[in-house]
Amino acid sequence: MKIIACIKQVPDSEAKVKAENGQVTWGDAPLVINPFDEYAVEGALQQKEANGGTVTALCIGPETAREALKHALAMGADEAILVSDPALNDIDSVGAARVLAAAINKIGGADMVMFGRQTLDNGAGVTPPQTARVLGWPMLGWVGQIKVDAGSVQVERVLEEGRQTVKANLPAVLSIVQSIGEPRYPSFMGIRKASKAAIPVWSVAELGVSVPAAVVTRVEISNPPTAETVCEIIAGETPEAIAETLADKILAEKVL
Repeated sequence: MKIIACIKQVPDSEAKVKAENGQVTWGDAPLVINPFDEYAVEGALQQKEANGGTVTALCIGPETAREALKHALAMGADEAILVSDPALNDIDSVGAARVLAAAINKIGGADMVMFGRQTLDNGAGVTPPQTARVLGWPMLGWVGQIKVDAGSVQVERVLEEGRQTVKANLPAVLSIVQSIGEPRYPSFMGIRKASKAAIPVWSVAELGVSVPAAVVTRVEISNPPTAETVCEIIAGETPEAIAETLADKILAEKVL
């Protein structure tokens, strides 16, 4: 079985967002693998252990995204591929889906493609179904359990209303949720292997796909005004005197 885990590099969850020159910036926050995508890697590794095969980590991003791919390799992925091109700097989810689908077809022979349920930075959660649409494969979302049998996959979807069991023929695209199980920690040997791994970089030209212009309208944003709070301590010789002074101030400020 050949499984592809699509991941993304995002700012650390502790990062503070601010506006700079009318656009959102994460400042100097460290970049990490998208936490939700760790569950996609975990789900892929579980299926590799259950059914045999390989796991390939796939990422669109700049050169720094190699570190996110190395994290997936350290967890146990067999190989990693980075799609990096200046033309992808302002790509939206539609463009990302087309590029990912082209990369998946270039890898070839995939039985399942797994995503996290959403990304930490944008959080739209639409790239998995959009990629499935481009590939022409069935889409199974919010997957918490997976069972593969005779060319089909049966999953348990984790919904607000409860649990739903559905089945689809392979190949298929899945978005994985936390119920799949806690992502495993990278082992020492896995970290060593990842540090030495050669990660090929594919350009848009190599994929033979044109990148559509982003359809998202970006508006100028600004930081909220800083609120200044002045605290006054009311003193007095007795509680009654303090209460009387407080009442006078409340009346004077027309609070009541």
